[in-house]
Amino acid sequence: MKREAPRLGLASFRRRILLRGVFLLLALATIALPVALLRDEKQRIYASYEQGFRKTQAELMARLREPAGLLALLNPRAGGEVTPLKPMLLPYPALDFEDATKVQQAVELAGCPVRYPDGATLCAAVGSNAFAGGYLYLVGSFRTGDLVPREPGVLDLEGVHRARIRLEMRGELKTWIAPFERLSLRGEPLVRGRLNGFVHAGEAVLDPQAKPVRDFRGWAWQGATCDAGGELPDCPRRVFYSIRLPVEAFRESLFARPRSEWPPADLDRIRVHVQMLAPGAAEPLFDSSAAGAVAPTSLDDIGRILQPGQVLSITPENVARAVPVVLRGDARAGERSSPLILRLVDLLPVATQPARVHARETIGTPLGNFDVRLTGEPRGIDRGLSVVATRLSWYVAAMLGAIVLAWAVIEVGLIRRIAVLTRRAAAVSHDMHAEGIAQLDVSDLRGRDELGILAGGLADLLQRVKADVQREQLRAQRERDMLQAVGHEILSPLQSLMVLHPKPEDPAHRYVQRMQQAVKVLYGQASPSEALAAAELQLAPLDLDAFLREVAGNAGFAGIADVRYAARGRPLVVRADGFSLEDVVTHILRNADRHRTPGTPITLALEQRGGQAVIGIHNAGSGIPEALRESIFDYGVSDAAAEPGARRGQGLFVARTYMAKMGGTVEAVNTADGVRFDLSFPLAS
Repeated sequence: MKREAPRLGLASFRRRILLRGVFLLLALATIALPVALLRDEKQRIYASYEQGFRKTQAELMARLREPAGLLALLNPRAGGEVTPLKPMLLPYPALDFEDATKVQQAVELAGCPVRYPDGATLCAAVGSNAFAGGYLYLVGSFRTGDLVPREPGVLDLEGVHRARIRLEMRGELKTWIAPFERLSLRGEPLVRGRLNGFVHAGEAVLDPQAKPVRDFRGWAWQGATCDAGGELPDCPRRVFYSIRLPVEAFRESLFARPRSEWPPADLDRIRVHVQMLAPGAAEPLFDSSAAGAVAPTSLDDIGRILQPGQVLSITPENVARAVPVVLRGDARAGERSSPLILRLVDLLPVATQPARVHARETIGTPLGNFDVRLTGEPRGIDRGLSVVATRLSWYVAAMLGAIVLAWAVIEVGLIRRIAVLTRRAAAVSHDMHAEGIAQLDVSDLRGRDELGILAGGLADLLQRVKADVQREQLRAQRERDMLQAVGHEILSPLQSLMVLHPKPEDPAHRYVQRMQQAVKVLYGQASPSEALAAAELQLAPLDLDAFLREVAGNAGFAGIADVRYAARGRPLVVRADGFSLEDVVTHILRNADRHRTPGTPITLALEQRGGQAVIGIHNAGSGIPEALRESIFDYGVSDAAAEPGARRGQGLFVARTYMAKMGGTVEAVNTADGVRFDLSFPLAS
């Protein structure tokens, strides 16, 4: 029956409450710290909101007034997909394409070049003034070894450096091939030459009648120093080129009536493809459609200056039904805020709440003015903070997860086991006071850690105490049984003496009567078990191998035939009383002789099991009923009539009593063909 543990007081839970409270406070502190920092950050940003707005306004207007900003204003739809190239509208009327220094400075200031992973650049653009000629400018650079020019009259272009240009516009495709033709410069290491354009028909060999396109103008300059080491002329050097490409559609619209608008409405639908080819190479030195190109500065790039909650609106003036370009300072692409965190940021109290602010300016460009309006909404700060807080929330969640994991490990691996051990120990203590020592089951708590060792040690100690108590109780009971048995044996001769001395006046009669009275008192209070347990045994080192050889050899003289023992040939020493152990073995041999199958031997065996020496006494025959297997060692229990001169049910009782006094045990085990009695002794140290 399962025993109920007593109800424990609050004091037994103090350590658990303290530990759980510490983890709870640690979790709350982990949450409270970022919330407090978030509130302070919100207060700081709100306090400096207007100052930050004016700073953003000044920086934004300054960038829009720069050539790169004007380029972004004139090309509001730029950005996004870079290749194939689309011409851009420059903030200059035209380019001085024949002067390398001027044209390079102009395109770099405007931020027009598209940049490629190998360091090459290319700017495809038109001027802001249609009357400058309506040309398409191609300004760029690439790296190659010494430029190989085309000699006069050479028609095969495979052996020279050349440019191949394709222009796709309004459903038409035009292609030019422009070989490099060097111009001699006296005393200058710089390589310079023309790029004369021919209408390209897809062949690498020019037609003998081919003439350069009159309005096609191109120049190429190659530096005199190596870019990455090496020696001239084979080392890679930067080549800068500038090409003015004639576009007939632009020039025709210039003189058309009514005159077409400038820039052309379909400018963003024009496609340009430029390749720089090396002599005899299968792959081009430069391809404008190469992957990894970085687009020029756009309004989206400038809009990254905006802070959360700020809105920039750009509208062309004097343009009917102009659609404004609106840029918002919201979270960047790929950054999102959690609605719960946004709600938390909104609820955080601040001392001052700034008002909505706005600013307006006009920026002039070659094609007209732009109305630029900047507005600021303080609530946008909350959205910006929520993005940052959402990103940091993963770290807070990781810290909380680590705290919960640590708590779970301690709770399951330590606190729960301590609680189970506490309840079971309390139940054992309660049962000890009520019914004696109970069993402490810690099979599920044992382990190699400190708590497992403690639980196992406590259970082993309690088991040892319980065994000692049981042995003490058994000794007392056996002493009482022995005294009763001895008293019973003495009463018979005393009764005979009473017959010999029946007369009260006989002096012996009185003494015999007193002896009877004393024996009756002894008989009523003592038992044979107590008498046997009171016997003192002389324990000394004993070689069980030699002992069993002697027992097997002398068994026939005790009336027990065919007892066999296979000697080990090496000593196995225990501490025991030889005479008492002989009585034990003799009692068990007599029991085995009585129950063995006729004609079968009784075998003795000796083996070592860990720190124990075990004597096995086996007889063939029927097994012991399971219900009697333990009770056959009790006093007076037997399944046969007592032999003459022997008390019934006392032999196995004596065997267990003497084994207990020698620190050993005896156990009956049913085998497949009979019964085996195991006598176990601790080995002598």
